[in-house]
Amino acid sequence: MLWLATASNAAGPANAQRWLQPSEPRRLFGNSYAVGFGDLSVGMIRTSAGLILIDGGVPQAPRAIEANLAKLGFSIRDVKLILSTEPHSDHAGGIAGLARDSGATVMASAPAARVLRTGRADPADPQAAWLDDFPAVARLRMVRDRQAIRLGDVTVIAVATPGHTMGSMSWRWQSCEGRQCRSMVFASSLNAVAADGYRFSSPAGKPFVAAFRRSFARMRALPCDMLTTSHPELDSGGGCRGYADRAEARLDARLREEAGK
Repeated sequence: MLWLATASNAAGPANAQRWLQPSEPRRLFGNSYAVGFGDLSVGMIRTSAGLILIDGGVPQAPRAIEANLAKLGFSIRDVKLILSTEPHSDHAGGIAGLARDSGATVMASAPAARVLRTGRADPADPQAAWLDDFPAVARLRMVRDRQAIRLGDVTVIAVATPGHTMGSMSWRWQSCEGRQCRSMVFASSLNAVAADGYRFSSPAGKPFVAAFRRSFARMRALPCDMLTTSHPELDSGGGCRGYADRAEARLDARLREEAGK
């Protein structure tokens, strides 16, 4: 899709309709659900001690997400934790509203937490010139790479996957139906997209390229029976390995293009 390479990820009113294309909430497997939108994933995990949400969509999204929870028989007040994949307005813009309505604690990487607390983009972010401010998050805990987060009978593992932002975090857990269990992954974006004029081959861009390379390798190595990507259109099959392979191919293509200019 064209926006992946050339357009803003802004979540302002002009773009909200694009992000909020309706999608019926559904159970994916066992205790894992999708409660987001056609172009924007929001995950939910049911535990014995309440619900975990992954991401919050754009600032206009909380009411629709809460309605999706209700369709599945849950309430926003059941949500105890909200996990953030990346501090961009299209994924984190709705977190403050969801946290307000639920009383949940938000969890994010240290670099992401610094942005979430202000609602303003990191100036070093390759997309900074595009990004809208979003409601700041007050109740927040920082999470380390590989940290185990336990709520009731579910453990979610934080997987640092920087590159798209330096604070990007993916999440993995296990879902079971009877004796059949699957490794679930909710992956942050691995897309090497940037504002006009930004060069990943520049001195400022090289740390992001190195971070992407590490994240591609980590994504390929994850136990990954079922993958949810932050933007559904980025998942074209092949699980976590296919997701990483396609993202690395896009990065390599961009670097070749920059070298040719």
